[in-house]
Amino acid sequence: MKMLLSDEAAQAAGTEPAGEVLLVRGGRPLRGRVTVTGAKNLATKAMVASLLGDSPSTLRDVPQISDVRVVRSLLEVHGVKVTDGAEPGSLVLDPTDAVSAHMEEIDAHAGASRIPILFCGPLLHLLGEAFIPDLGGCRIGDRPINFHLDALRQFGAVVEKLPTGIRLSAPEGLHGANIELPYPSVGATEQVLLTAVRAAGVTELRGAAIEPEIMDLIAVLQKMGAIISYEPNRVILIEGVDALTGYDHRCIFDRNEAASWASAALATDGDIFVEGAKQQEMLTFLNIYRKAGGWFDVREDGIQFRRGGPLKPVIVETDVHPGFMTDWQQPLIVALTQAEGESVVHETVYENRFGFTDALNKMGASIVVHRDGLDAPYRRVPRRALEQAAVVTGPTPLHGADVVVPDLRGGYSHLIAALAADGESTVRGVGILSRGYEKLFTKLSALGADFDIVG
Repeated sequence: MKMLLSDEAAQAAGTEPAGEVLLVRGGRPLRGRVTVTGAKNLATKAMVASLLGDSPSTLRDVPQISDVRVVRSLLEVHGVKVTDGAEPGSLVLDPTDAVSAHMEEIDAHAGASRIPILFCGPLLHLLGEAFIPDLGGCRIGDRPINFHLDALRQFGAVVEKLPTGIRLSAPEGLHGANIELPYPSVGATEQVLLTAVRAAGVTELRGAAIEPEIMDLIAVLQKMGAIISYEPNRVILIEGVDALTGYDHRCIFDRNEAASWASAALATDGDIFVEGAKQQEMLTFLNIYRKAGGWFDVREDGIQFRRGGPLKPVIVETDVHPGFMTDWQQPLIVALTQAEGESVVHETVYENRFGFTDALNKMGASIVVHRDGLDAPYRRVPRRALEQAAVVTGPTPLHGADVVVPDLRGGYSHLIAALAADGESTVRGVGILSRGYEKLFTKLSALGADFDIVG
């Protein structure tokens, strides 16, 4: 890896080099070892949960990603003292002096993150009010906040829509509620959990998301003193308590990053050992990986991934956990362009997640996106009105191209495609990848990737 002078200095200091434009020379298998730490989708939520405690919390294995830095900044503007812990990768969060923040400060620090919506419940308990700026995040679907707002209203919050965002208040405090989500939304489930734990009375949540990161958040809240039970058929019961204490917790590993590296090994015909990956949380992914011709070896300290022979076409239907995660399909599609035959990926979670395939077609892939989805007799996931389908026909040699990163997982897919392709590619807008991938450039370099940071 070649870097600009400033990036060489960053690497010498042990930090990740920065850049927005990569010049990638592909055609080289990625081989070696990478380490995954805490999950992006847990760490940021556990940081918000620290607001609920009346004493400091310690969070371990926190990934060094921009989304964590955003949440840290948002906590700090609300008066939470955030310091690095004695253990590398740990944070100490002290909410003792938490205060209300000006909407301008919240807006300035929120950036591209959608995390401010999850501050609402804790802040309503702590301060009696909260403000949500216009939300950012990856533009892969409408991702409405109606689920969040409807739930907060049921808890007793008053929602006031302003030109700059949404102001919430709780003049009568928050109380338990019976809530049924129309879809097992991860964000809405997190919202209910973070609000219900200190609401007066009992909250029953039906149609809850049950992702491993949700269960890890429940573990965090239980450590703080919350009383939460999970029942069959996506029902969660929360008994509100008067007060919570701080926690000491080690984040669950990032299964999205682990699956991304697995797909990179498949796409580049490489061999990658992912330290920290665990089998149980990746069962569904591993099944599809094996069907597609991938080989893996589960070890005590991680999982090794490579091809097990020629790649094979597969049928994938994304779904909420325990289904195949929507975040997994984008990197996998890069590998499927090299499979012999026709693969079909049904995207049922987000309506705009196949936009990244335009760049892959530019690089030589044969991918046809069906905007209204595809009916098929083999379908196991209930059809949704918004779903789309992608038909991937292979194998098609990939060649270098000039591409622009559209979103977090799509951008990673573009980068892996460039590394798998023959020739040279320019990948623009890679800064967004720091939202979810810790020390990505450093890890790619360790795996033998050949690229320059040029801008």
